[in-house]
Amino acid sequence: MTPAELASVVLAAAHAVFEQRGLDRAALPASTVVERPRNPEHGDYASTLALQLSKKVGVPPRDLAGALADELSRAEGVKSVEIAGPGFLNIRLDAAAAGQLARVIVEAGAEYGRSDRLAGERINLEFVSANPTGPVHIGGVRWAAVGDALSRLLRATGADVGTEYYFNDAGSQIDRFARSLLAAAKGEPAPEDGYGGAYIAEIAAEVRARRPEVSSLDDDAAQEVFRVEGVALMFDEIRSSLRDFGVEFDTYFNEKDLHDRGELDLALNRLREQGHLYESEGATWLRTTDFGDDKDRVLRKSNGEWTYFAADCAYYLDKRERGFERVVIMLGADHHGYIGRMKAMSACFGDDPERNLEILIGQLVNLLRDGAPMRMSKRAGTVITLEDLVDAIGVDASRYALARYSSDSPIDIDIELWTRATRDNPVYYVQYVAARTAGVARNAAEVGLVPGDADAFRPELLAHEKENELLKALAQFPAVVATAAELREPHRVARYLEESVAASYHRFYDNCRVLPLGDEEITDLHRARLWLNNATRTVIANGLHLLGVSAPERM
Repeated sequence: MTPAELASVVLAAAHAVFEQRGLDRAALPASTVVERPRNPEHGDYASTLALQLSKKVGVPPRDLAGALADELSRAEGVKSVEIAGPGFLNIRLDAAAAGQLARVIVEAGAEYGRSDRLAGERINLEFVSANPTGPVHIGGVRWAAVGDALSRLLRATGADVGTEYYFNDAGSQIDRFARSLLAAAKGEPAPEDGYGGAYIAEIAAEVRARRPEVSSLDDDAAQEVFRVEGVALMFDEIRSSLRDFGVEFDTYFNEKDLHDRGELDLALNRLREQGHLYESEGATWLRTTDFGDDKDRVLRKSNGEWTYFAADCAYYLDKRERGFERVVIMLGADHHGYIGRMKAMSACFGDDPERNLEILIGQLVNLLRDGAPMRMSKRAGTVITLEDLVDAIGVDASRYALARYSSDSPIDIDIELWTRATRDNPVYYVQYVAARTAGVARNAAEVGLVPGDADAFRPELLAHEKENELLKALAQFPAVVATAAELREPHRVARYLEESVAASYHRFYDNCRVLPLGDEEITDLHRARLWLNNATRTVIANGLHLLGVSAPERM
């Protein structure tokens, strides 16, 4: 019995109690939930339904809990129900009901853990969005791992998600990038405000190979060639490195398109219609202080140039006009000051900033070698890049390590730890269970042990304490996925896989032999345990997939 199925049983019991007592059934919720108690001795599941309904119907919570307990105790699959505290229901399932979960998981396969919790929500999820002036640095890599995992979680819970990379190909940073390429092509040092690193010389050489005529152009014309060609080359490299990291975006959005299509003027006019623009000192300002910002913001300077914030406004409006109800933007630690102005901007458009705009801030990442931070990339010269991290510990370990921690906490990634083939390496610990469950299934097939038909499955045989513990852990997966999606916290999946599933499976494996020994006859218990082994493999594989990490069959 799954938690959702048990919740339906609890609700059915409540309907029966209300009918017996003549209580107003309109007070009953459309659905309810059951949770795992923190202390396993309190039962398999707990419900607070009696506490929730008590005031609505004027019945003391323990009295209502008693009636619910009597009704629930007669339900198929429920072994016992106890009342605790002011009216908690602690529920124990019989072995057959608990064990049926193994069949449910195996038959559901890749669908186990998915739900329609966020069905109907259209979410635009923007992450990474590094400027095409250099390789993706380790802060951007964190958002690549976390953002991609979050998109998978949101889709697994029914949301309609569009992932997006905002490609900043306009503005002063791009001008500095072009000047740096031109200087490198001429054999001159980088401008004082420019970009260094071996990659600048590499791109400059590639532009010259593609466009040999650039050497005969004057500096202004040559700089434009380097801008156009260099940005294209750099962005191709960024896309390629992210693709190798397992991250693809639905949309790559060019900032330049906002300018070329007149969308900044459109946004300006929309904000003027809302009554939040004013002119001062020859510039056009947005009155964001009306909505909590610390100061008003310039959209168009007195010389007619647009500000970066004007492009932010146009881009936000573009997303909303494309039908996205919620705009989620992931930004680095140095962008914390953007939150106030962006929320105020959303309100200036007439939106609800708490509903329509969500900004997530990621903290810093340090890569450690021999206990000391690595400071510079050999190629980029100033930062640690995606390639540096992957070269050091691999794609799976990189993605898992970056998604394993709450994104609002700084993290240190120890190269020695994340490359060890030992249980203290978190990704190895989880992937080892994936490989071990696959190995058990292979070895079982070799000795003629197969799960058999679902109708012949004997779930009541899964009565061992460690079997029950593992079943409880597997049952929590759908709730973990839903919570991780709703709270935007992929790390919950990683910690669940480690602390609940992997830990419980190891204890199960050590105490409950799946394979027959020697010439031992294959029994229904062996088959039942194989179902449980295969269910564990399913949950581990599904959970790792949500993090963008492989579930190997051999290690």
